[in-house]
Amino acid sequence: MNNETIMKMGQEYVMNTYLRQPFALVRGQGSYVWDADGNKYLDMVSGIAVNNVGHCHPKVVEAIQKQAQELLHCSNLYWIEPQVQLAKMITDHSCGTKVFFCNSGAEANEGAIKLARKWASKKYGSGRYEIITALHSFHGRTLTALTATGQEKYQKGFEPLTPGFKYVPYNDLEAMTMAITPQTCAILLEPLQGEGGVYAATPEYMTGVKKLCEEHGLLLMFDEVQTGLGRTGKLFGYEHYGIEPDVFTLAKGLGGGVPIGAVVAKGEAAETFSPGEHASTFGGNPLATAAAIAALSAIIDEKMPQQAFEKGQYITEKFLALKEVHSCIQDVRGLGLLVGMELSFEAKPVQDYCLKKGIIINTVQNKVVRLVPPLNIPYEDIDKCIAVIAESLKVIEEGRAWKGQ
Repeated sequence: MNNETIMKMGQEYVMNTYLRQPFALVRGQGSYVWDADGNKYLDMVSGIAVNNVGHCHPKVVEAIQKQAQELLHCSNLYWIEPQVQLAKMITDHSCGTKVFFCNSGAEANEGAIKLARKWASKKYGSGRYEIITALHSFHGRTLTALTATGQEKYQKGFEPLTPGFKYVPYNDLEAMTMAITPQTCAILLEPLQGEGGVYAATPEYMTGVKKLCEEHGLLLMFDEVQTGLGRTGKLFGYEHYGIEPDVFTLAKGLGGGVPIGAVVAKGEAAETFSPGEHASTFGGNPLATAAAIAALSAIIDEKMPQQAFEKGQYITEKFLALKEVHSCIQDVRGLGLLVGMELSFEAKPVQDYCLKKGIIINTVQNKVVRLVPPLNIPYEDIDKCIAVIAESLKVIEEGRAWKGQ
């Protein structure tokens, strides 16, 4: 089928939940994807921070092929060899001691929320169930993960929301302190708000939040769905701050493109769940965990966190150089290969221009260009993207000037 045929069929049979581009991606390799008409695109979004190891990494493809010939699925009523191996691999490289597997970031955050409430119930009895999150956070689309998300625009029309959540400004320790009550059981934060505009937490803030959790007997939980697996220049985002969360969640880049999520915990939190208190039919299935072992191995063996750090610095320097030339660039920020460039006007025209030139980029919060390319992207591909973005800014600024804006 070609782009038009796929698009028309999709409009007829697929629910209208996405503003989709008018083409279908059918193939990917490394930093590039191709549509059904054979057009080639440089992917600077990685399926929204999913393809950390690039599209169709050979190790991931081989692991999927091998596992598909052996066992695709079995119930979690039995031990699953690659699941156990992946759990050990994650805990060997993190502060966690035990892992629960699910299928997505939203599910992982739901699991963390349930864990926090069950932990508080067992430790303190009833009444401690509130969780504090940050304004402009994003934690998923299921009803409770949506409630945890500190953005009203996503919650509108889905009321009544799950009770027991409070929102405070990000990087505001005083506001966090004031929000804690005898009903609070946990704090859930992103080390860097990706969808919220690419804002990283300050070291002082994270240290202060950790201290608050210790003083008040709360769980500190990090949503590492987007920041985990090398994306920020370290294997996990929390490593930038010299502190360890009690619980953190993973998804996106964990499976190399295959759906998988994880709740990772340590200490009392890791021992909270008993049989029957939480479950997932497909969570940690043989195929997904085999793919994740291969993806995580590639990230570690090929030193992709270090690549992300160096290439993130490279992009940041290029953007700061553009800022000297283009007054429309208000700010450049991020960690590793999660980079944001804020403009003085809506960023969608930049995205549209880049797409016409065969570059896929992403915008968040209306005015922020967000780049989340594969961690192993070649420098020449980065240069190609930066050149097209620079070209787009020049064209847009000239057009705005001509219109008297």
